[in-house]
Amino acid sequence: MSRATREAYRDALLPLLARHPELMCLDSDTGLFSADHAAAAGEQYLNLGIAEQNLMGVAAGMAACGRVPFVNTMAAFATSRALEAIKIDIAYNRLPVRIMATHGGLAAGHLGPTHQALEDLAVMRVLPGMTVVVPADAAATEAFVEQSLNLAGPLYVRLGRKATPPLPVGPPPVIGQAQTLRQGGDVVLASCGPYPVLACLAAADVLAGHGIEATVLNMHTLRPLDTETLTAAARPADLVVTLEEHWRGGGLGGAVAETLAERAPVRVVRLGVPDTFVDQVGNQEHLVAHYDLTAERVVRAVRTALDTEARSGRTDRKEHVS
Repeated sequence: MSRATREAYRDALLPLLARHPELMCLDSDTGLFSADHAAAAGEQYLNLGIAEQNLMGVAAGMAACGRVPFVNTMAAFATSRALEAIKIDIAYNRLPVRIMATHGGLAAGHLGPTHQALEDLAVMRVLPGMTVVVPADAAATEAFVEQSLNLAGPLYVRLGRKATPPLPVGPPPVIGQAQTLRQGGDVVLASCGPYPVLACLAAADVLAGHGIEATVLNMHTLRPLDTETLTAAARPADLVVTLEEHWRGGGLGGAVAETLAERAPVRVVRLGVPDTFVDQVGNQEHLVAHYDLTAERVVRAVRTALDTEARSGRTDRKEHVS
């Protein structure tokens, strides 16, 4: 059943608060926690209002005193307005603050560019010690909330707004471990987040009909990136394609390209939102289609890249893979 990742986070956190008195839930008037939710959390829930820098400062102070705060705000505000506080107060001190950022990517498309977060993964993954996670469905969100209890240092989790479908059954989601959702030796499709991962799975089905077998990786953890799984999948492949609900620069595509340039050189095609602010207002589904973050786009990118290599007469890389 389709569920929103932000609601899955809330519903997973509330029972944990009751079992772990060190946990805190700090809100910024997001509306995610109703009066009933707040009452159930009791003194472990504080709504600090729309003041994101203060929110991060309070979270850092609590974490320095032995608490583990879960901080609720929108991704656009967490990684721009409150970035200095995250960098200096939280990351610099390696504090266990869990930044639960809703409305990631194009999820707030109806509110325009001020509320869209297309740079957040690039910003957060360069901060030393910051773990960066993008759940692809509600079940993964619940698993990551539970796993975060044993995680050292700060955590950034990008969540959505509306309900999205569950992923097909695959290996259990574990922070820091890429999920291999499909095996194939010709190309690698790497993505993160609900719409991109589902698009890559659909693209793999279409490509198989053209005789192209794809490995599909759900790279839900951008930092620390699972370089071993990525490298092992890329070595025998002719091409790696990344798809993300993010500007093309600095996010998952950048992390994959950086890794493979050093460990297993192969052509990487990065698909994402073009280098422009969103030029129209619409819901997430509309904007995902408008910027062609789709299975069809992945299929076209793979076939174009492989056709180009074939026409250029390049020697098959697989002959040179040890």
